[in-house]
Amino acid sequence: MKKDIQIPEVTDVEMAVVYEYNDLYKTDDWNVYIINNKKVDLEMMVIVSQGFSETKTTSLLRKKLDKLPANSFAKIEFIQPELFKLNNRFQVSFFEGNTLHEKTFFFKENTVKEGALRMIDEIKKRGILAE
Repeated sequence: MKKDIQIPEVTDVEMAVVYEYNDLYKTDDWNVYIINNKKVDLEMMVIVSQGFSETKTTSLLRKKLDKLPANSFAKIEFIQPELFKLNNRFQVSFFEGNTLHEKTFFFKENTVKEGALRMIDEIKKRGILAE
């Protein structure tokens, strides 16, 4: 029965850490975004994030989106720069139609930094895409 469960490969969904100005607090912040480049809406999206290394582990953070429209993006969370010393994992599950999809995105330790920023066309801001 377990062999009958098929979870298809996820394409056209990306995760990015974006460096942007916060008008409210007048600071430059790092924020995590999910990007849907598909031509269909994604529903019941759950994102579980955690930072980790050999000696440290952060608590789990969970975020739910009822719907991420086609060709759109959503800000998921603020991320503190101190966490860039750790590996950061984002496990994403969602329904596309009636099919469950899941994918894990990684930002490896010390890879998120200002020198690595590039323009992310979908968001129109500078950031780093996950592996």
